[in-house]
Amino acid sequence: MEHSAWQFQPGRYAAIDIGTVTCRLFVADVDKAGHFTEVVRERAITNLGEGVDATGLLKPEAMQRVAQAVRGFMQTVHSLGKVKVTATATSAARDAANGEDFIALLKNEGVALHIIPGEREAALSFAGASCDFSGEDLMVVDVGGGSTEVVFGTAGEGPVKFHSFNVGCRRVTEKFLHSDPYTEEGLEEARAWIRHEFEAFFAKAQQEGLRPQRMVAVAGTATTVVSMHEAMEAYDPKRVHGYVVSRKVLDNTFDTLSKLPLAERKRLIGLDPGRAPVITAGMIILQEIMNLSGKTEFTVSETDILHGIIFAAARKGSENISGT
Repeated sequence: MEHSAWQFQPGRYAAIDIGTVTCRLFVADVDKAGHFTEVVRERAITNLGEGVDATGLLKPEAMQRVAQAVRGFMQTVHSLGKVKVTATATSAARDAANGEDFIALLKNEGVALHIIPGEREAALSFAGASCDFSGEDLMVVDVGGGSTEVVFGTAGEGPVKFHSFNVGCRRVTEKFLHSDPYTEEGLEEARAWIRHEFEAFFAKAQQEGLRPQRMVAVAGTATTVVSMHEAMEAYDPKRVHGYVVSRKVLDNTFDTLSKLPLAERKRLIGLDPGRAPVITAGMIILQEIMNLSGKTEFTVSETDILHGIIFAAARKGSENISGT
């Protein structure tokens, strides 16, 4: 990855992304031209957003799961020499009334946490996801647990239209998908709500003449489509990155997931068991975005908000990570 139009402060950088479902660590070396060399990646499904949509609060046990994961991440970071660490939290943390308690908890782990607004999350996701598509007009889609970011822009020039929707795979699951296995009524209620939340934005984008060449999808829902379709016993990011998923493949994967009870979903090859409770809702979100945008395929990217965080941290003269 490189961003040749900017100057960078060379060094080793770490990004910690604390999402509604997953926590991730990415460490990379950056040179003055903006070339990224990956050092290490780690991830843990911690479900920070469990119950947040209903209560408006982060559960103590959920915060502790994240703290434990971050403790392990920091042990890795400390083993890698001098590293500049940036940690961000997204939808679940910004929705919760006790976000300051979460910040204080992670401060005890030696981490200064930034709870970033949805607009900043969208911009960082675009910066990371667009790096391999220089000059292309893109629509970047980041389906998370609590929110989904949709960003239009030209790679190398930044976003021209974006929005962070309070529509994510955990939020949708907790609102609508209560039965096991799912009922057709529950699935259709979820689909109708998702469509309603997105349709005005996409209608406006079409009126504005935004017709991207490529839909790029990042994060766990999109990568899971590939790992399941390819029946990956062990997840291989090199095989996933750049994979073009057709609508037929997405629909077939959804059909498989939507009919199975949770216990059977957990046993599917290519699906992380920890993601099994929420993955079906994520598939519906991708389907509805494709319906509303008229796209028949999407390209999966392994470069995402983690790369955007490091890009922002390493770029000389850049704004701080919170965008303020």
